[in-house]
Amino acid sequence: MGDIGKDIKSKFPNNKVKALINIMYTANWLNSKQNEFFKPYGISQQQFNILRILKGAGEPLKVQVIKERMIERSPNATRLMDKLCDKGLIERIPCKNDRRVVHITIAKKSLTLLKEISKNFKQDLLTNLTLKEAKQLSDLLDKVR
Repeated sequence: MGDIGKDIKSKFPNNKVKALINIMYTANWLNSKQNEFFKPYGISQQQFNILRILKGAGEPLKVQVIKERMIERSPNATRLMDKLCDKGLIERIPCKNDRRVVHITIAKKSLTLLKEISKNFKQDLLTNLTLKEAKQLSDLLDKVR
């Protein structure tokens, strides 16, 4: 079992500081693992998140709505969507009533990609936790926020 103090060779003034450092360290570790996972699919974690939002919505969404629903709210969400559009994974639909508004819809190609990713999606990153512990962790993280 990991120990943040040993992993980063540090001591902490109290358990709150230790917990905060541990959250940041673990978030970075998870991020690295996810980046490795998505690399063969040619998309990033954020792009995957956009595709899942669009799939779940079941209808075209405004760019602003997508940005609000993203796990990692990114100022470069429009650029991420540009890349997805270039890859043919999403489509832009101009609004007939307001030229400033653009709706985004998921392309059929993305549904195939999401199905493939779902088959291989790594849930084993939390393999050391029981379902009860996973719920407790989730509840504690909610409490932090």
